[in-house]
Amino acid sequence: MENGSEIRSIIEELCLTIRVTPSQQQDVSSQDHKTPSSTAADPVPANVAHDHDYISTKHFLHACNLLLLQPLDKVGPSMLVLRQDVHQNIERLEKFIESDPSSFGNVVEILKKEATERSARKVSSCTRALIWLTRSLDFAVALLDKLVKDQGGQSMKQTVEESYNISLRPWHGWISSAAYRVALKLVPERKTFFMNLLMSDQDQKDSSDLLAQEIKSLTAILLPLLDQIHSILIKFNCHKLKTT
Repeated sequence: MENGSEIRSIIEELCLTIRVTPSQQQDVSSQDHKTPSSTAADPVPANVAHDHDYISTKHFLHACNLLLLQPLDKVGPSMLVLRQDVHQNIERLEKFIESDPSSFGNVVEILKKEATERSARKVSSCTRALIWLTRSLDFAVALLDKLVKDQGGQSMKQTVEESYNISLRPWHGWISSAAYRVALKLVPERKTFFMNLLMSDQDQKDSSDLLAQEIKSLTAILLPLLDQIHSILIKFNCHKLKTT
């Protein structure tokens, strides 16, 4: 693999895993550019209804690991609360899938099972894990988008706080909000954060422009996936679940 940023490595791996449903492929192809997400990793299983409600659970969790856990590990202890939450939700889903991999390879089947059993709203449900992982991805995309659009006008703390306010805060109760307010005090400086996203051997010349382009490519891959997941959560009427 050629030298590049952490974002470039994430993009390359996501291109091998994230697939876009036929309806989304049509939307993407109508754009002026072709995003890497238009390459299908796995075909939709034959037993899945042709309503495009198919999201590979394995690939979704892989995206969460690449975009959430790995970058958070590089940022350091400031985002420990978010990192622990993400890790626990990923583990919960992985253990659930192990019980019947063939049945729960599709995120939708997990939601269907818990909706039928009326267990979706339980604190330990996989539905909640899916919801919070999706919202965490929303936060990551919002943060990256703001970093690209604002070239140094805001502090890193302000950028993180604004991203949190539009993605996670509406769904957090006072306990969770308090925990994140503490985490905000430990957010690294913008320069440190960007350096953590760059490979140590990468030439720093024009690195900001290159990283901005790569972030735009990454969000172009993720937004169709997130839009599809949110649409499915709305269908199951579980998109407004909150925490304490």
